[in-house]
Amino acid sequence: MGKKGDLSNFERGMVVGARRAGLSISQSAQLLGSSPTTISRVYKEWSGKGKTSSMLQSCGRKRLVDATGQRRMATTHTTLRWMGYTSRRPHRVPLISTKNRKMRLQFARAHQNWTVEDWKNVAWSDESRFLLRHSDGRVRIWRKQNENMDPSCLVTTGQAGGGGVMVWGIPFALIVSVIGSTRCWKHSLEMLTHINRIGSNMVLVWCS
Repeated sequence: MGKKGDLSNFERGMVVGARRAGLSISQSAQLLGSSPTTISRVYKEWSGKGKTSSMLQSCGRKRLVDATGQRRMATTHTTLRWMGYTSRRPHRVPLISTKNRKMRLQFARAHQNWTVEDWKNVAWSDESRFLLRHSDGRVRIWRKQNENMDPSCLVTTGQAGGGGVMVWGIPFALIVSVIGSTRCWKHSLEMLTHINRIGSNMVLVWCS
């Protein structure tokens, strides 16, 4: 069976040429591989309205960028690559204010000449948040098309994201490792005072 869809401008020109050369509709359809209905419609549109272009050429939304704009965009991309620029994902870094950035730089400069022995007298602490249900990021699963409501393919939600636990820790052994150091005992007492200041809702876990 011949093609019934809308023809390209070149194919429409071939239909008109075949008919004007004296070929019948059936002969033109056999020659061009189209249906007789399509051949008849295209030739009538040309002979009655002078139409030679496809209807599909004028359908749909107009393009936002014309040919000139596309050439300019291509030139811009080529120039950026020539200058050494490439499209990459940005690195994720902690959000630090300008004030804290300056304070960190001052701290680093003030302690840049410290030795390992100096840093042994420092109590290091850190905190981290652990979610009780799932990750903050997007969760993806592998499933079939009709398994969207299968219990094994669902992620439950809760109020405030399901909640989380904030954990703060400090290696106490590093502080009392040098028993004869007055400075170490001073820092250990300051740490215990800080723990008491935080409140009674904190759970202490001692690891040996």
